[in-house]
Amino acid sequence: MKLVRWLSLLLAACSAGTTPAAPVSVRDDLGQVLTLPAPARRVVTLAPHLAELVFAVGAGERLVGVMRYSDHPPPVTQLPIVGDAFAVNLEVIATLKPELILMWSSGVNPRQQQRLQALGLPTYDSEIGTLEGLTETLRRLGRLFGTEAVAEAAAKDTEARWQALRARYAQRPPVRVFYQLWHEPLMTVNRAHLIDQAISACGGVNVFAQQPTLTPTISWEAAVAANPQVVITGVARDEPARLETWMRFSRVEAVRRRQVIALDGHLLARMTPRFVDGAQALCEAIDRARP
Repeated sequence: MKLVRWLSLLLAACSAGTTPAAPVSVRDDLGQVLTLPAPARRVVTLAPHLAELVFAVGAGERLVGVMRYSDHPPPVTQLPIVGDAFAVNLEVIATLKPELILMWSSGVNPRQQQRLQALGLPTYDSEIGTLEGLTETLRRLGRLFGTEAVAEAAAKDTEARWQALRARYAQRPPVRVFYQLWHEPLMTVNRAHLIDQAISACGGVNVFAQQPTLTPTISWEAAVAANPQVVITGVARDEPARLETWMRFSRVEAVRRRQVIALDGHLLARMTPRFVDGAQALCEAIDRARP
């Protein structure tokens, strides 16, 4: 009888292991419905932050190809490179046989996107512009990979840390902030950018929030006239801050009070749960600039 029972359990386990997975379906940030016959097992990401998000939802082992400069978490640096901001190598992607491509729409030019479509691979288009969009993306990716529990935990933790940060700084005196996205030409962010959300959460006032474009180019005359109380830029660890030009304008309050600061650019620029860590560092910098 024990042998019969053991065989029955073995058959049940084998049957459970071969049960076809149910289809999964989500709507991406362009409003397109993406349906897969089963949770994706092989994925290529076309932006560094998308690779990080795959790990955040517990599916890092399913990554088979990434874009250049994907560097977090460390295991991602061992994966094949499929392209960079200038070009995507379709031949390499085809050889990797992905079941899903995660694409940052703003980071891949339209011509490259058309060529990618010709491969006929399921593609999720991501365009995260808010903290809420970030947590929703985590949940959607959890559905696409069948890792909903891990993704939900990551989303809730991100939401909780964000709300705590906002509560901590909401009532503090406002500070005029210039966020230097690039130095030549001088570029910043408007109110539709995720970095602006962080500035506002910290009690800062983005001096160019009302600009019509997401990452406007600003003249030095306009930047000096805005008289920010703190100038902040984000840089990689091995790159110079490139804030020297500000030192020529001693009448700018941020320069006069030595509130010209460089932070870890990857934390704020990449739309991942670590964005909240970057926002915390931003809040601390803004707090120090308060009169």
